[in-house]
This record gives sequence, C-alpha cells and structure tokens, in this order.
Amino acid sequence: MRRIAWIVVLCGLAAIAQAADVHLLTAVRIHTSDPAQPQAGAIAWDDAGRILAVGDAGALARRYPQARRIDVGAATVVPGLIDAHAHIVGLGLALTRADLVGTRSKQEILERLRAFERDLPADAWLLGGGWDQNDWPDRAFPTAADLDAAFPERPIWLRRVDGHAGWVNSATLRALAARPEGAALLASGQPEGGLIVRDADGRPTGVFVDEAERLVEAAVPAMDQQDRDDALERALRAAVRNGLTGVHDMGTSLADFEQLRRFADEGRLPLRINAYADGDARAFAWLCEHGAYRHDGGRLRMRGLKLLIDGALGSRGAALIEDYSDDPGNRGLVLIEPARYEALVRRARECGLQVATHAIGDRGNRIVLDTYARVLGDDAKADHRWRIEHAQIMAPDDIPRFAALGVVASMQPTHATSDMPWAQDRIGPERIAGAYAWRRFADAGVRLALGSDFPVESPDPRLGLYAAATRQDADGNPPGGWLPDQVLSAREALQGFTADAAWAGRDEADVGRLAPGLRADFVVLAQDPLEVPAGELAGLSILSTWVDGRPVYEAPASAD
Repeated sequence: MRRIAWIVVLCGLAAIAQAADVHLLTAVRIHTSDPAQPQAGAIAWDDAGRILAVGDAGALARRYPQARRIDVGAATVVPGLIDAHAHIVGLGLALTRADLVGTRSKQEILERLRAFERDLPADAWLLGGGWDQNDWPDRAFPTAADLDAAFPERPIWLRRVDGHAGWVNSATLRALAARPEGAALLASGQPEGGLIVRDADGRPTGVFVDEAERLVEAAVPAMDQQDRDDALERALRAAVRNGLTGVHDMGTSLADFEQLRRFADEGRLPLRINAYADGDARAFAWLCEHGAYRHDGGRLRMRGLKLLIDGALGSRGAALIEDYSDDPGNRGLVLIEPARYEALVRRARECGLQVATHAIGDRGNRIVLDTYARVLGDDAKADHRWRIEHAQIMAPDDIPRFAALGVVASMQPTHATSDMPWAQDRIGPERIAGAYAWRRFADAGVRLALGSDFPVESPDPRLGLYAAATRQDADGNPPGGWLPDQVLSAREALQGFTADAAWAGRDEADVGRLAPGLRADFVVLAQDPLEVPAGELAGLSILSTWVDGRPVYEAPASAD
C-alpha cells in the first residue's frame, strides 16, 4: 500500500514538473495557416520547442495550469515567415559593400561610392551592388569610363541589382587582362552562357553579364574568415528582425554550406536554413556522395539542387521565345546547353535530390518544363516537389503544366513591383499577360511558394505581402495596382510565406503552420495582417520573432 502511495506521489511530481516545462502563449488572435483550425487564442509548447496544443485560451490554461504564461495582449500571432528564395550569405556580403539600391543617376552612384571609399584601405577593391540602369534617365548600360575619372586606380566591381550583371572601371579591366584566363576572353571571346558587353570596335565597355561575371569574381580578393563570419552574423540578425524564421538559401556553395554548418554546430543560427546546392559544383558532388543533410539541431538542411537556365529580364538575359521588344535580334541567354542541363537534372534525380531551377523568360521556363517532363516521365505525379524559381515570364499555355507536372512555382512578389516601370518595354503588351502572373498560377491549382530573392530585394517579407496583395510600389502607385487582376489576397500571400513555403521545402512536418507536433516558430505582430487594409501590410509592426519557442528577436521598447 505504501509503495502504491509513493508511486502516486512520484507521478504527481512528474506531472507538475512536466507542466512546469510547458509554455503557454495567449493572444487576441492567432492565425495558424492550418486548415484544421485556422484561428486560435492560445498555443502551448514544451521546452524542446514542439507544439503541444493550439486552441481556446481558457481551455489550454486549465489543461496546463503550471505552464509558464506569456500574454501578448492585443497582438496577433502568425506562423514564422519563410522566405522561399533568398541568399543569406549574399545578404551578408551585400551589407559589407557600397549600397547602390535606389540610385537614380550615375552621379548619385559616384557620390555614394566616394562616401564609401573613405573607410577603405588604399589597396582594397571598391565593391558594391544594387544599381539598376532602368532607374536612370537614359536606361542604358553604364561603362568603365563613367567611373574612371573619379576612380582611376582603385579596382571597382559593382553588381547589378539582380546579380546577373556587373560593372567595372578600367582599373579592373587592367587587373583582368593581367590574369591568364582573362586576357584571351577580354581580347575577343565570350564565355558560354555569358556576355562581355563590347563597343563598336569590339572593346569591353565595362559590363559583364551572367556567366561573364565569373571572370571578375575570380579576380576579387577573398575575404578572410572572420570578416565572412561577421557578414553572416549581420545577415542572420537582419532576417529575424524582419520576422523570418526560415530561409531557402538558393545556390549554396560548399564553402558557404561549411560555414553554415559550423554556425549550426556552434548554436549561432537563429533561424532555419534550407540550403540548395549551387549547380554543377562541389556541393552537388558532396550531396551525391553523402546524401541529404540534416543538422541534429534542426536549423540547417541541404537536400536540393539549384540550377540556372537563363539570366534576368532587367539585363536582357532572360531567355525569350521571341525577340526583346526593345532590343530586336536579342532573345536573351541560355546559360547552360539544354542537353547538359537535362543530364544534371537526371543525375540529381538519381541522387535523390529535389531540383529547383532558375527560369525567368518564357523560353527558359519552357526548357525547364520540357526537361522535367522527360526526366520525371510517369513519376510526374509522385511527390517530387521540383521547383521553378521565379517563373516570371510565361507563355500562358505553359502555366497549367506546373500543376500537371506537380511543379512548385517559387515566386517573388516584389520583383513585379520593382520591374513594373519597364517590364512591358522589354516584352511588349501581349507577352506581359503571362508576366508575374500569380493569380493565373493560383487559379490553375499550382502551389505558390513566396520569397524575396534578397539581397536582390529587401529581406523584409512584409514588403512581399504588400506587393502580392496590391501590386503597387511603396507610394501606392499605380492606383489600383499594376495588372491588378493578378493580385493575391492577404490570406493567400501569408499562406505563400508560411505553409506553402514550408511544403515547397519538404518541411511541412516541422514548420509553416501552428499545429500540434510542429515547431513553435511564430511571429508576434502589433496588427492583424488579415484585417488591416492591404495597403498597410508593409507597415506591420514586428514585436518579436520566435524559433523553437524562444524569442530570437524582440523589438526595442517604445520611447514613450
């Protein structure tokens, strides 16, 4: 009898201890992105960060009376936001370089570069990015001569906003010519899948497009490891500050993966990173040799491959079926010969990897769809979740093929609002009907995973929610939105940054929704994104970001 009594006491103590390890958050409203229970008032999770229950606040309080209580009052909770296409290491590098985003003239660029140069050592290259010739009065590519008067000796390398072109000065051209691999190409050649822009006499003008950029990147002095780590730390802080609890890192090199893995080992990843290896390179070979990778802590995975079939629309590198409307005779660039591309896709399938391919132009997208169809064959209906990244310019008849092949459309809403001032100039009034066509994809039953492509765009997903629901710029232009029949609802946009992004990354058993058994990854907002007018989505206030049930970012207390 006494033994039974002790068992009862011990069981009671265990229950109290277990209850004490439960965390219970209450809010006016919790949007779960879970169709089984779209809205709740409370969420409970254990000390390991797994959700135990989601439901009515009073019921959960009675169920877990000893839980550690967190009441966020009138705030709204949503699942952790996931950027389905981004470049986390690239963001860190961009934060260490001259920021040229939003510049409206070459003169403004020179002013920013002079200011940035003040803190550079005398022998350092001047690196920057974010320029867009479409925002300048003449909309023409720049030249080395535009930089030479201000910077006659210091090598300069400035990446275009989309990362698919870069601009150098004459000092950089001289540095490239001094390298054995650069001299011949600069003299007269062109790299496969790239373009060295030349003048009427065949001389390089100072702009390198797509694969030609590798020639310059190879000459840029490498950062030391401490500087690379500091840059990554800055990027990670920026991500969680903007409400991101997950990122699909597209095009991860083996060196970047090793850095991310070291951060994961050291407990320095505040959010989840789902990495996709960078094409036919060492990371791809590593995956085929070792298999899909998942870190024990659950913050880092790599089990996919990212390939590129074409360039970008802004630099006229996107592969089109017909000529560019504003550049007759030019149909863009196919960055990899289609037969070789298909061989890589087949190899990825043999290695058990998820395939994601960058495709922007209608010809690029068609090549990818045709290749996927041949490689998948009868397995197109299987649960492969292959992806097309961007899917920006589509022949309308190709959009339903995504659903038929089970292909995810991974799209970036802010690309549309950034490109809308000039996109129709590139492709004309007829083809624009298949451009940035989110509604057509959604209506065709295609799964939409939404992201930003940062640092091409801002890492702030609120801007993506706003662009998706309004198709307007930050000033609310154009009235009614650009191609407004393609808007998404705020709920659809939120789904694209949560549950659908998680599904696209094969992470739906862990994240993307707030439901029992999943990770307690969520964001606390001062406003309800599903109740405010769509025009206010960009101004949502992030109060805190939580991963595994612990805050990884908390907004500073207000001054009042």
